[in-house]
Amino acid sequence: MNTLIRKTPALGVYLRLGRVSNLPTVWTNVLAGTVLGGGSAAAFQPRTALVMAAISAFYLAGMYLNDAFDRVIDARERPGRPIPAGEISAAAVFCTGFALLALGLFGLALCGAAPVLSGCALAACILLYDVWHKGNPASPLVMGVCRALVYLAAGAAAAAPQELPGAALAIAGLAVLAHVAGLTYAAKQESLDRLERLWPLAVLALAPLAYAPAVLDTLAQAGSAGMAAAAMLLALLAADVLAVRLLRRRAARGDVGRAVAQLIAAISLLDGLILAAAGAPLPLLAACVAAYGATRLLQRVIPGT
Repeated sequence: MNTLIRKTPALGVYLRLGRVSNLPTVWTNVLAGTVLGGGSAAAFQPRTALVMAAISAFYLAGMYLNDAFDRVIDARERPGRPIPAGEISAAAVFCTGFALLALGLFGLALCGAAPVLSGCALAACILLYDVWHKGNPASPLVMGVCRALVYLAAGAAAAAPQELPGAALAIAGLAVLAHVAGLTYAAKQESLDRLERLWPLAVLALAPLAYAPAVLDTLAQAGSAGMAAAAMLLALLAADVLAVRLLRRRAARGDVGRAVAQLIAAISLLDGLILAAAGAPLPLLAACVAAYGATRLLQRVIPGT
């Protein structure tokens, strides 16, 4: 492994390290958390943009630190990753990762005490996952908690100081935890390009199941809101089924990675379902669908895993 870096890393190296193709899913997480926290669903608020920027910094920090802590294992299993390939030094990646964590905390601190406390919990979970995810059977749950905390931070930033996040935010957090835990379990097998057991992926079904009653209730009331909620539920189910089919067949090399990328993009569809169940306007649902499409397109240029 080349440990001496003589030139400044290209922008593409930083983009690959950050898996920036997945950032649209982070932004829809913030939208969902904001609406569930009581924020305006009708207009994009400056505070929402600030929270999006802060959470994006957390996401990028997690990706950078993941590669930095995994550099020895990647040298054996994925030598093409930027650090073992000698495209950037581990020290530079560590510095960038921790600086981004600090930047994310600073951004949430500007939104109040509750958001920055959520940010501290998020930073702790990110570090726990990055330091100890290899050989840790609970690591998919830790990653799921990271995404759930995004909802909490966004909801806390949107809520009035005296208000606490409600049950809707808790249900959304559990739904995204289940989805992300399932895809993280699959991602842990990506370097082997095989999935040893399929049954843990059943946790993926918990997310649509959690919102099926709300969708049915909305449909019973008729109107465009019910149709929109049903459409979001069907879109999420279709995305999950396509991913699981790839995992089942594993007929071509890279099927596991393609399935994981699909499930990551589907986070935005889950956000759309959550927003539809909360009665959010159609433009926000359209934004979630667009975010799913943008993530899939960007993943063709910058790998999302």
